[in-house]
Amino acid sequence: MEYLQTPRLLLRFFTAEDADLLIDLDSDPEVMRHLTDGRPTPPDEVRNGQIPRILAYHEGTPQYGFFAAVNKASGRFVGWFHFRPTRDAPHDIELGYRLRRDAWGQGYATEGSRALLHKGFAELDLPRVVARTMLANVASQNVMRKLGMRHARDFIEDRFPGADQRAVEYTIEREDWARA
Repeated sequence: MEYLQTPRLLLRFFTAEDADLLIDLDSDPEVMRHLTDGRPTPPDEVRNGQIPRILAYHEGTPQYGFFAAVNKASGRFVGWFHFRPTRDAPHDIELGYRLRRDAWGQGYATEGSRALLHKGFAELDLPRVVARTMLANVASQNVMRKLGMRHARDFIEDRFPGADQRAVEYTIEREDWARA
């Protein structure tokens, strides 16, 4: 899969040339508030760490990975989505997203996530999908509930240096998605 379309979004594979888009996204303190207490991701980490990891997903498992989300009407980058095996349970596929602040509240997170859930359940025949967010990120939890996901567990997310590492995991089973 090189891209996926929704009514308003094009979800496409990232390229090495997209580093500046990620640097800009991760430099907004509000976007990074729940992950790093608002500290930006250093540009070198994006160019030499994030971008190579993102590109490696597409090479090894082209049905999964990170997708740049572009508004089809304006061509503007609105953020990214990921759909990938989880680090701690590779049989689970994790849905995630990070959007520019000016894209918040417009339904993009729900729209892009629904497209990826459809791909996962209808095309890839996945049994379930998980999504995780920081406990303080109520807006992201609201998106997960809109998608029909249910709270599965609380845990401590120690990958991010944010002040509050309490996190939640939501899940949706294929049968629940089919009924929705």
